[in-house]
Amino acid sequence: MTIKEAQELVDRWINTTGIRYFNELTNTAMLMEEVGEVARIMARQYGEQSFKKSDKEVNLADEMADVLFVLICLANQTGIDLTQALEKNLEKKSIRDADRHKNNEKLKK
Repeated sequence: MTIKEAQELVDRWINTTGIRYFNELTNTAMLMEEVGEVARIMARQYGEQSFKKSDKEVNLADEMADVLFVLICLANQTGIDLTQALEKNLEKKSIRDADRHKNNEKLKK
């Protein structure tokens, strides 16, 4: 699936099953909530925190998909083509960081 196809699929789902988009502020708050859920799993699975009994059913892939879904909703609502945005962002990073990471002593093993 392309990013464009994902944006179209989410839009179809929202306008049928979801009835309509939540407003942009609500979706921004939901995005922060979903990112927090990913952070919680990461802190427990890869960090120093331990899982609680209530955390046993967590699914990192599903939580990341929730983040992507809400991000796509926001992009659709604000008229952003995520394919173009990502391409421009990678171009910017490629120019800005052309030598930055290669010269970073912290990244050399």
